[in-house]
Amino acid sequence: MTTPKAEPRKPNRGPSAGPENRRALIAAAREVFGDGGYSAPLSSVAKLAGVGQGSLYRHFPDRLSLAVAVFDENIGELETIAERGDSTLDELLDAIIAQALVSTAMIDMITADLDDPRVQHLETRIEDVVDTVVRRERSAGRLGGEVETADVLLAISMLTGVVARTPADRRDAVARRAWSLFHVAFARSESGTRVPPTR
Repeated sequence: MTTPKAEPRKPNRGPSAGPENRRALIAAAREVFGDGGYSAPLSSVAKLAGVGQGSLYRHFPDRLSLAVAVFDENIGELETIAERGDSTLDELLDAIIAQALVSTAMIDMITADLDDPRVQHLETRIEDVVDTVVRRERSAGRLGGEVETADVLLAISMLTGVVARTPADRRDAVARRAWSLFHVAFARSESGTRVPPTR
């Protein structure tokens, strides 16, 4: 009787695999948290990324650090939009809605760990993004002069909260409807005259 041959082990590429593993873990976390919620097992993240749990914990020592890395990428996309001189509030909110639709677990994370410095850093970045676009929209006359950055941030918080509590098959419709209501409220001049939507 012949003894079954052991499966060949994947070669250990050492430190050179670090950046690639980190990217794979973030992509996997986005998918696993999106499907299973913020409490989804981290072992599922490691398995989907094709790395061992030891590698996962070397890069991300706890669940929050992994979730923050996912949000870092999300905010990076929003910062790219805000840096463009022709970007609008509608475009920014479209991107935020798209992220919220697949990242409701990330919203749970932000809500649960508001006092953590890593979460506060993310809040500062999103405030800067929104402020940049709000100032541009006001200067272009597409946003009421009385609308402040804090108003838009509150609308985003309300919108993402609604998305997180809505069944998956209805999230897109609910998010678009909610933003249309905010759009009507924001797109008014100080005299109360509607400013035409940007799209």
